[in-house]
Order: sequence, then structure tokens, then C-alpha cells
Amino acid sequence: MTVHMIWAEAHGRVIGAGGGIPWRVPGEQQIFKERTMGATLVMGRATWDSLPRRPLPGRRNIVLTRDPSWRAEGAEVVHDPDRIGESEFWVMGGESVYAAFLPRAGHVVRTVIDLAVAGDVHAPELGPEWTISASTGWLTAPNGVRYEVQDLVCSSGAQRQDT
Repeated sequence: MTVHMIWAEAHGRVIGAGGGIPWRVPGEQQIFKERTMGATLVMGRATWDSLPRRPLPGRRNIVLTRDPSWRAEGAEVVHDPDRIGESEFWVMGGESVYAAFLPRAGHVVRTVIDLAVAGDVHAPELGPEWTISASTGWLTAPNGVRYEVQDLVCSSGAQRQDT
């Protein structure tokens, strides 16, 4: 199984606030689209609810929820992380979904946003087994916000295929 994770984080690993993204960085969301187009995405119900357009086009949208009655057009509902049914997929949030899949992940695409913002949702803390394999270096968006896109790989297990 190959589990990829993708997120953008501000200072303090903030990835969300009040059900939304607490920054606007022109071009940054294009990275998400380029990396995930044509792939299977796994997200929690709150992440699904926060999307401005549902389902995300050009991708299989799997929503992980504990609510057995929850349904939404365009979403495939799964209640157990062990029942995703794909050998390769991208995890796109939220906080508890990242936590559930981090032990199985072998690749992370992390966009570091150079902003201090208040938030109530955080990216997982990556340990020393995660190393940067590629980076864009610091880029500056048209609105002046700096960001860096990093690919990270996990050294503890070849793509965590043991799970």
C-alpha cells in the first residue's frame, strides 16, 4: 500500500481555522490539484464539508466518517481506515484522518506557508524518520506571501507496504 499525504501548513503546523483555510496564497492550491488529479483522495467528513466544490473533479473522493447514516452525492463513504480498498491514495485531511494514516504513509507533500495565523486544526508532527527528498525553495506568491513545497519520505519502511 502506498499512502501519500498532502497539506499546507502555516507556523505552528496550522492547517485550518473555523472550517476553512486561514490564508490566501495564489497558486498554492494549484500544487494540490497537480499532485492529486486522477488519483483517489481520502478525507474526513469535516474536510468534505469545507470544500467549496464537491466532489473534487477528476478524482475519486472517499470520505471517512464514523456516522453510519452519512451520505453525499459524489462521495464514497468508508467507516474504517482499513477498508479504503485502494493500493495507492492521497490523504487530504483533516487532523484526525492524518493521524490515522501517518503510521502507514511513505510520502508527504507539505507546503510550508510563512505566516503566523490562528487555527484550530493542525498537521501531524513529523518525526526524524521523515526527510525532505525535494524542495522548491522559498517562493513568493503574487500577494507577497512566501511558501515552500517539500516532498518528504519516511525512512522506516519502503513506502510502509507492511501495513
